[in-house]
Amino acid sequence: MQRSFDDLGTPLRDVTFCVIDLETTGGSPAMNAITEVGALKMRGGECLGTFQTLVNPGTEIPPEIVILTGITEAMVIPAPPIEEVLPALLEFIGGAVIVGHNVRFDVGFLDAALGRAGRSRLGNARVDTCGLARRLVRDEVPDCKLSTLASRLRLPHQPRHRALADVLATADLLHVLLERAGTLGVLGLDDLLELPTIRAHPSASKLRLTAGLPRRPGVYLFRGRGGRVLYVGKATNLRARVRSYFCGDERRKVSQLLRETEGIDHIRCAGPLEAAVLEVRLIHQHLPPFNQRSKLWRRYVYLKFTLDERFPRLSVVRAVKANDGCLYLGPLSSAGAAREVADAIESAVPIRRCTQRPGKGTKPGACAAAQLGVATCPCAGTVTDADYRDLVDTVVTGLTRDPAVLLDPLTARMQTLAEAGRFEDAAAVRDRAAALSRAIRRQHQLERITRSRRLELEVVPGPGVATPAHTVVLSHGRLIGPQSSLLDIGAPGPFVSREDIDELSCVASWLETAATQVRLVHCDGELASPFPPLPRFEAARVAPTRR
Repeated sequence: MQRSFDDLGTPLRDVTFCVIDLETTGGSPAMNAITEVGALKMRGGECLGTFQTLVNPGTEIPPEIVILTGITEAMVIPAPPIEEVLPALLEFIGGAVIVGHNVRFDVGFLDAALGRAGRSRLGNARVDTCGLARRLVRDEVPDCKLSTLASRLRLPHQPRHRALADVLATADLLHVLLERAGTLGVLGLDDLLELPTIRAHPSASKLRLTAGLPRRPGVYLFRGRGGRVLYVGKATNLRARVRSYFCGDERRKVSQLLRETEGIDHIRCAGPLEAAVLEVRLIHQHLPPFNQRSKLWRRYVYLKFTLDERFPRLSVVRAVKANDGCLYLGPLSSAGAAREVADAIESAVPIRRCTQRPGKGTKPGACAAAQLGVATCPCAGTVTDADYRDLVDTVVTGLTRDPAVLLDPLTARMQTLAEAGRFEDAAAVRDRAAALSRAIRRQHQLERITRSRRLELEVVPGPGVATPAHTVVLSHGRLIGPQSSLLDIGAPGPFVSREDIDELSCVASWLETAATQVRLVHCDGELASPFPPLPRFEAARVAPTRR
């Protein structure tokens, strides 16, 4: 059963632990059997009860095991077999968190016995005091054996290779380790479960900075010297996400980020959408050095169809000129991405590619594209205004109403090349078609949410989701609500601006993925899209062959 954030975030003082230790005839669960079971149940430092019994293994006990444990065959002959012990033991354990020193050994024998008895394996959370000791006190002891730890840490009980004695020593050790873990901000069950996986790097001491983080959606900010924002991220569980940076992430930038971090702030959000939008706004505001996404918006460009010219063409521009009568596609992520989309359109419709203005004087020679016959350029002197207007209308129709008039010629060209065995050329056409399809699809998404004007949605998360039900309010596709005051979102313009595109993309993506979890409350404008789904032109995935 998957635990909720609340279950995992239970304060350690409220967690019920069941410390277990087994004595066996050997080290293999498949070949050896259990001879003794000991268990102790505790919560908040208080012992709730103990469980101890010898077990008839149904086989001989090797002499070396008799010497080690002191358990003889005469002692176990009158004892019940493990099949009779299991029901009482399972009832005693209940839903407690299982604790053991090298807990995998004990749980492995219990799971093997449960399997032979036709029962399900143990599904309880597990804490290994051996792993915790390696993480917390390894520098203070020569090794992490239970006997060594009990001696060096002066535990009240000492292990004797008998189940209940070892259980009492393990319980004492758990108390000591929980006190040590508390100095690192380990306050909840989830913190404790992940602690053994955290690397022993110099920044591990900074785990205390996460002590106040909630287990709820929100945005977190790593701050360096002078309060400078180093990194901004979002999470559905702030505490778990931030602490994961200390758990085996070998990326060089993560280690550098942790070394420079002097504080960690957070902002709680109502749900994932608010967190995603706020993350974008804060990245735009602070431009954190360790963020890569969402801070390059100043490099975004538009693909402009120059309808204000006699012979319109495609041009990559940095800004939109309002009321110039031109058609804009974007913003797009880079000039290279825009050029790829332009190549796709020019491959589908032979519009002008040259940049020289046609004049009334002497005609220069035809451009290279016109000479090759791939473009209808006025420099060749063979196209009339009426004929060129037909090409312009086709491009405008493809970008605004019917994308098929642009995508179908590319699909046909791709198939022709593939049938001719020109697979590399076909792949190049496919990539251009995919870029055009993505750009048009994105444009349709953005236009749809901006046309909706004021949009109110009630978010009702599915079962097992910790995020509570809440209302999302959008204005022309941009989130308004409790966190909107952190940045001035301003009034919407006639075109999607470079500053807004990352936020609108977050909203558009969320509307698609969360469609089954929202209920429409109010909409001033249009929300439905008249456009059919567009092909994605994804490359076929070929399964690797085995040799």
